[in-house]
Amino acid sequence: MDNSKQSFRLSCPMPEFDFDVITMGHGSGGLLTHKFLESGVFNLFDNEFLQKKHDGAFLNLKGPVAFSSDSFVVSPIFFPGGNIGDLAVNGTVNDLAMCGAIPEYLSLSFLLEEGLKMEEFWEILLTIKNASDKAGVKIVTGDTKVVERGKGDKIFINTNGIGHIHSKANIDPSRVKKGDIIILSGLMALHGLTIMSLREGLEFESDLKSDTRALNGITNTLLDKFGDSIHLFRDPTRGGVATVLNEISVFSNLGIEIDEESLPLSPEVNGACEMLGLDPLYIANEGLFLSFVDPSVASEYLTLLKSINGAEKAAIIAEVKDAHTGQVLIKNSIGGRRVVQMLPGDQLPRIC
Repeated sequence: MDNSKQSFRLSCPMPEFDFDVITMGHGSGGLLTHKFLESGVFNLFDNEFLQKKHDGAFLNLKGPVAFSSDSFVVSPIFFPGGNIGDLAVNGTVNDLAMCGAIPEYLSLSFLLEEGLKMEEFWEILLTIKNASDKAGVKIVTGDTKVVERGKGDKIFINTNGIGHIHSKANIDPSRVKKGDIIILSGLMALHGLTIMSLREGLEFESDLKSDTRALNGITNTLLDKFGDSIHLFRDPTRGGVATVLNEISVFSNLGIEIDEESLPLSPEVNGACEMLGLDPLYIANEGLFLSFVDPSVASEYLTLLKSINGAEKAAIIAEVKDAHTGQVLIKNSIGGRRVVQMLPGDQLPRIC
């Protein structure tokens, strides 16, 4: 654990809850619920919106906004590099960022299973607070429900997000065109392989860590500089890079050609995928995004992206073509090509 996270936890000691675990009473709406929310949620996430303690939040929105909703059911709920808490915040923040928006407000709803340890729940709350502060968003409303033991999996989280569209953003799948250069912002497949290694008890030579992070700071910087030359952002979460590229290829009725040699992979991920027979193109990521940019700015765009903390391994990985429309092809080092199809099933369920 880095020093900043440790300092944050020390500054937010766990309150004195009435029970060591979540009980059905915590979802009753009565006194136990009231005390639980007061000490565990309202005090931690205190802001001018939550202080009203209303059924919703009053927001003064002017101009175009983006709205997104997501639910998180990852198992296990704690993993190297994060937990379900920052995954929930970062996931919705990133969905807004992919729309060219500046995330501002989040709702936060919990579905808790009876028996969840209060210590674990508090750790998740602290992580949510830290992640939302880093992303510059406010938790403005939410909900908590409790289900009987055995009818959940410790904790599920739903988040909804709202953000204003960046003044220079013109992000739309319909803007993808022939010649667009496709840039991936970092190393592939870290999150999915991290979750798999925990579930299966696999040990690799180097410890894998999830890449979960908020991307809005990076996308804002790129939009400030390149604006209309950015045609599309997408984050390759479930289904990975291959799924996103297939979706865009079908939607635009254009072809996409991936350069296999350019795909950014760590040696650990490459080795693990070879050992397990997995294709990293289909493995989930939680801190990466794809950019479809005009070829005239691609080189300068990549240079700026690689100068930003967290995107040092960014690479140009593909180009949009007017051949093989509706298909994604991958070119290997000797010039051979094969079709990269949409994943028919799920390599690893419940990863986010």
